[in-house]
Amino acid sequence: MRKFVASFGLLLLAGVGVCAWLWYAITQPYQGFSSQGVFVTIPHGASSRGVARLLQANGVIRNSVAFELYARRHARRTLQAGEYFFDQPVSGRDVFWKVAKGQVYVIPFTVREGETMYDIAQELEAAHFMAADDFVKAASDPTLIRNIAPHAPTLEGFLFPATYQLTRHPAANELTATMVKKFKEEWSRIAPGVAGADSTGIAAGYPVSSVVTMASLVERETPKPEERPLVAGVFENRLRRNMLLQCDPTVIYALQQDGRYDGTLTGADLHTDSPYNTYMHVGLPPGPIGNPGEISLRAALQPAQTDYLYFVANTQGGHFFSATLEEHNRNVTKYRRLLAGLPADPPPPPAKPKPTTVSKKTPVNKKTVGKKKAHTAKSKTQKGTSG
Repeated sequence: MRKFVASFGLLLLAGVGVCAWLWYAITQPYQGFSSQGVFVTIPHGASSRGVARLLQANGVIRNSVAFELYARRHARRTLQAGEYFFDQPVSGRDVFWKVAKGQVYVIPFTVREGETMYDIAQELEAAHFMAADDFVKAASDPTLIRNIAPHAPTLEGFLFPATYQLTRHPAANELTATMVKKFKEEWSRIAPGVAGADSTGIAAGYPVSSVVTMASLVERETPKPEERPLVAGVFENRLRRNMLLQCDPTVIYALQQDGRYDGTLTGADLHTDSPYNTYMHVGLPPGPIGNPGEISLRAALQPAQTDYLYFVANTQGGHFFSATLEEHNRNVTKYRRLLAGLPADPPPPPAKPKPTTVSKKTPVNKKTVGKKKAHTAKSKTQKGTSG
């Protein structure tokens, strides 16, 4: 009996010791990886036991059994697949909740307003997310926007400018899907009742794709938010008059499509044979030339009502606007003067001298005049004499 009691006591003591160890293993911070940190990828469909062993093998947790037991206590919580990063000591309990909440490792990536899908692709490659060609290929498939822009040639214009949280190696098609989803959410908020995210609608008398195309031109033309309705109004007025839009960024986009844009635009480039070249083709280009933000989309929906038909840069980030060609030519002269470091307007010509006025004759002394005359006569008599 005593041996049984002793054995039971030893077993109980061992059990308590094991429980204490497991509790210690799950609650106390641990770091079995290098100071540089470690990435751990949890595959889809992995069991809690598989996850526990993977984490222990990478030095993230102290004991896989303790982690698995803790996971079973929270069986309703699913361990989320993805890549996780650990760079400091952390308890097994905290590791569990990090994975259960899906707090995967992400890096912020910002798409700026007006950027083209080619710009985005180059920036993704520069940041080592993916090859530029992979993103361009995914963005060239317009399937994701068939419900709102059935004739769109690509996803250009619908990759909404925002900051996205990316994993280290995102899939190109998943990233474009995220950007298009963001566009649809914003579009529903910007134009409620005009064109929903799940239906083809008409905005400001145009299909959604035309509104987005107009917004992309506005976005690329001016960085000043207050000018965007004015620029949209100029383009609207020119469209109504069947005038060429003559928008430089459309030519730049055409060159980008061919891989020929080097950062400068020449006079010869304005003759580039492309349907996007608004110096050669009347109307809007066949699709957006960049990805506009909210302000430009709103400007395209509600352009300013003015008589303006022209605008030219003012070298301060803004533009001079005009309603006539004569006024526009004067503004072009201002622009050239400003580029040369001169005042926008030439100095006024010097004022003409005022004509002198004859003052009224002052009264004279008759006696004095008589003396002067006599003296003059005398002089003449003397001169004649000596001759």
